Amino acid sequence: MKRSHSKTWIAGIAGGMAMNLAMLATFRFMGFGIHGDGILMDPSLQSRKLIAVWAEMEPLPLVVDRPLPIIMGIIAFGVIHAYLYRWISPSWPPGAVRRGLFFSLLVFLMTFLFWEFFTPFNLFGEPLPLIALELFFWSLVALADGLSIAWIMET
Repeated sequence: MKRSHSKTWIAGIAGGMAMNLAMLATFRFMGFGIHGDGILMDPSLQSRKLIAVWAEMEPLPLVVDRPLPIIMGIIAFGVIHAYLYRWISPSWPPGAVRRGLFFSLLVFLMTFLFWEFFTPFNLFGEPLPLIALELFFWSLVALADGLSIAWIMET
């Protein structure tokens, strides 16, 4: 089945928006909290270094201080993901849900698992239970991305 570029762009924008919403629901509301009082910012659980980077050291991360470039960048990643999906999904068994799950796993392993290992674990010394919680959050972000893209591309 030939897929149009416009459908790929729509799927990618939807995937990027789904990632942004999933990150808002997980990391912002549950993890960091509305006022910085979430579990990922609890000094009795979290590494002092990570708290300092996210809340104290200037300049603050863009996602905290000026989130629009990050939001737009994540949408751009969604478009890239949609083109990647378009390229590799024909080799997978048919079905939007099945392909969406395959793609979500791919995004999770290639992006989020690597990120948690290399940055929070390696650079910030984040405790393993919080890394596990973040990996759960990232799995929801990957599912939102992969299932959104697959649903649009396969229908």
